[in-house]
Amino acid sequence: MRTDPRHHSPTPLTTVRNLGVLAHVDAGKTTVTERILYLTGAVHKRGEVHDGTTVTDFDAQERDRGITIFAAAVSCVWDGHRVNLIDTPGHVDFSDEVTRSLRVLDGAVAVFDAVAGVEPQSEAVWREADRHGVPRIAFVNKMDRAGADLDTAVASIRERLAVVPLVVQLPIGREDGFTGVVDLLRMRALVWGEGRDGYEEAPVPEELRDEAARRRALLEEAVAELHPAALEEFCARSALRADTLAAALRDLTRDGEGVVVLCGAAYRDRGVEPLLEAVVAYLPSPRDVPPVRGAWGGAVEERAADPAAPFAALAFKVQSTATGRLTYLRVYSGTLRKGDSVLDAGGGRTERIGRILRVQADRHAETEQAVAGDIVAVVGLRSARAGTTLCAPRAPLVLEPPGAAEPVVSVAVEARRAPDAERLAVALARLAEEDPSLVVRSDPETGQTLLSGMGELHLEVAVEKVRRAHGLEVAVGRPRVSYRETVVRGVSGLVYRHVKQDGGAGQFAHVVLDVEPLEVPPGSTGGFAFRSVVTGGRVPQEFVHAVEAGCRDALAEGPLGGHPVTGLRVTLTDGATHSKDSSETAFRAAGRFGLREALRSAGLALLEPVAQVTVTVPDDAVGGVLGDLAARRGRVTGSTARAGTTVVVATVPMAELFGYATRLRGRTQGRGTFTARPSGLAPVPAGVSDRLLAR
Repeated sequence: MRTDPRHHSPTPLTTVRNLGVLAHVDAGKTTVTERILYLTGAVHKRGEVHDGTTVTDFDAQERDRGITIFAAAVSCVWDGHRVNLIDTPGHVDFSDEVTRSLRVLDGAVAVFDAVAGVEPQSEAVWREADRHGVPRIAFVNKMDRAGADLDTAVASIRERLAVVPLVVQLPIGREDGFTGVVDLLRMRALVWGEGRDGYEEAPVPEELRDEAARRRALLEEAVAELHPAALEEFCARSALRADTLAAALRDLTRDGEGVVVLCGAAYRDRGVEPLLEAVVAYLPSPRDVPPVRGAWGGAVEERAADPAAPFAALAFKVQSTATGRLTYLRVYSGTLRKGDSVLDAGGGRTERIGRILRVQADRHAETEQAVAGDIVAVVGLRSARAGTTLCAPRAPLVLEPPGAAEPVVSVAVEARRAPDAERLAVALARLAEEDPSLVVRSDPETGQTLLSGMGELHLEVAVEKVRRAHGLEVAVGRPRVSYRETVVRGVSGLVYRHVKQDGGAGQFAHVVLDVEPLEVPPGSTGGFAFRSVVTGGRVPQEFVHAVEAGCRDALAEGPLGGHPVTGLRVTLTDGATHSKDSSETAFRAAGRFGLREALRSAGLALLEPVAQVTVTVPDDAVGGVLGDLAARRGRVTGSTARAGTTVVVATVPMAELFGYATRLRGRTQGRGTFTARPSGLAPVPAGVSDRLLAR
């Protein structure tokens, strides 16, 4: 049990919903979130994206650009349920924010544009939610737009996401005439009027009764096919009662076997209340999800969402503010109180909790405690990072952290004024601390400081944040992509002897290595595999591990151009030791230098990151756009005609996409749009590779 700060009354965990709002950029996520906050009384005025007055897009850059950049947590109360909600970014460059959020959520609302249906980034975040096992419901937004069609959007959900959509509403009116929905569970009409909060309940309109009955029957049949209890009732009665249908929809949603689909027009305040009702009815509470799994000392342990259990929480976001450093936590078990000491399980440090805050985007309300199922921010932690497990010192546990995306684009950054160099280094370090998908490193050849991230916009936002937050003038070099080297022709039986004698104990290691290409799925970023087939104990097991570690060291720089090496398998086939001079250090050195020598003898090729680009252009501009994609080494994989526009899908090297937005606007008089989603690595053509390596 816990105390609700709004009503000061006990609230069980079963009435808590931790959910995210997911979508492609411009599908209406933030508007949906704003309407939820308004309807629940968390805010008293509707915020608008185009006015820069939204609660969750509180950062100055978000308001300037009109997009969500940083995941923002808010909390509200609806029908006796506490809803902890995270509004996530929709742009692909900030997908790592979505991944970290999904790691700590129990459910999600996926928002789709009623005209565009499933778009590239909405598909990407849907797949990410699949990987995390997060149950979802779908909200088809912008039903008031010209060309809006619920059936077409649902068909794209079925085809592109490979799920069973369970449509529980029928729209009343089309496009600008969209005024409400028919609730197919209770067979009633919900109608919204202009300038009026809330809906009016009415009988199903006469002209829609037959269609509503037909769709209710289709919904019952679809549910009966998936749910055993519903099937039993359907066979007995040839129909399903409303309570049976609702219970089955809840089970199917939480098991991931079906997706409840609702519709509305959030900007015009239509359809949001039924969406909230569906969140409460179908998405799970912390009690409904499986216990979180962690490990300690080689043993796997489960912790249920129990306030009385030992404390365990996962940090998923770090934010520097004017008043201090905030660490966002999802509490999985136990109770956290102000002043408690907690263990950073990965770092082995004990830290004290200064304050606990319930978060309303950039506003905070202090609370005395947080319990299992809560999402809160805490003040006082100095070392915690995104992915850090915090737990009770007497009950240590390490939870699986969210995976960090590998950066694909880099820029050189330097302070314009020499005295600011140290301040810039501190600012960049803080930036990387807040966003793990940003990496700061020094180029050993040029001495430049390189900032790497997920895309051109990602880096642009990061640099602008340094300028605004720290008042620094920063010079930025041209973006560069992260190339890789891979083995295309292996080498067998390479012998390497590491012998070193410089007084005292010597070093001796003898290894024989085979190197071959590693088969990886198309679009993968490659990988590395190591195995040993040495027999007879010629190389002890502890030295085998040292050889593998040395080989991994050698992957940092390849012989072609000093790029990291990927996509290879190394086999230790033989070796020898010395009774006194062999050690793990010697065999690690042998693995490192031996693999470097093997790579110089093998056949290598250069790999470059590529992106799946989806370009939407007017029909009269298709020819010019296709020619431009070809000039950028793009490979068109498909195109679709859609109401006067053409959607072209192509695979394009990331290096060729710099400045593409400006070029596309010029070729289409500002009417063309595009999205780019990283899709792995691809070989660089021979002629291009030669030019790159000659630089």
